[in-house]
Amino acid sequence: MRASFDRASASYEAAAVLQNRVREELLERLRLLNLEPAVAIDVGAGTGLGARALRKLYRNATVIAFDLAPGMLREARKHSRLFARFERVCGDSARLPFKDSSVDLIFSNLMLQWCDEPDATFAEVQRVLKPTGFFGFTTFGPDTLKELRAAWSQADGYEHVSRFLDMHDIGGALGRAALVEPVLDVDRICLSYADPHTLMRDLKAIGAHNATAGRARGLTGKSRLKAMIDAYETFRHGGFLPATYEVVYGAAWGSAGRPAARAMAGETRVPLSAIRRRDRTV
Repeated sequence: MRASFDRASASYEAAAVLQNRVREELLERLRLLNLEPAVAIDVGAGTGLGARALRKLYRNATVIAFDLAPGMLREARKHSRLFARFERVCGDSARLPFKDSSVDLIFSNLMLQWCDEPDATFAEVQRVLKPTGFFGFTTFGPDTLKELRAAWSQADGYEHVSRFLDMHDIGGALGRAALVEPVLDVDRICLSYADPHTLMRDLKAIGAHNATAGRARGLTGKSRLKAMIDAYETFRHGGFLPATYEVVYGAAWGSAGRPAARAMAGETRVPLSAIRRRDRTV
């Protein structure tokens, strides 16, 4: 996974349209909380656009861009400037190199879906957060790229699209990590593509690597690729092919807790089973 994101570091920003959109929504939710963190970490910072935004939002904070891929952090250096300077640290989210109860805010945009052990990452988040610290994140849900997954399932028996955790499983993992007052909601965004090749090029450009155990280990033959494309064509509507993304927004606090529902979701706290889905098409 590190090698995949390293290779994608130079092309990432040009292709990360969805990532930018989701990051801006997560930042907007943060603004409603009126936090004043002394230390804020962007976990899975990529090329540093999130860290730069956090530094502008919290002028007096020490902001750290944390990522698994050195190449991403080299790109991030371009965005660390005199009046929006942030630190860069390379490492694994399952082993955060920070002291216990030392961080006020952990921000993570579309990183958790690539973690082999989300429980380990959540446990580390809980460990480094101060008791009154805040954790705001996004990740992909299981309906992400459902059209591409369905098309490949008709072409061969291999897993070509990563499997993502359901929102309720994420909520369970937050609870096991003893993160307090968790709140989750889901947004469904549909991007449009002229053909499957353009979609797959965009996925490659952002480093979206299929690391599932059931993936094909060799090259995909032309016949199987054509079968996938033919199957995907059945989804064409209005001249374009859809690519659905299920985006999960999450919020939780350190051990001291603080109600997050009204600020993060814009509504009173409700059971996870009652959370509604929103559909948007781009």
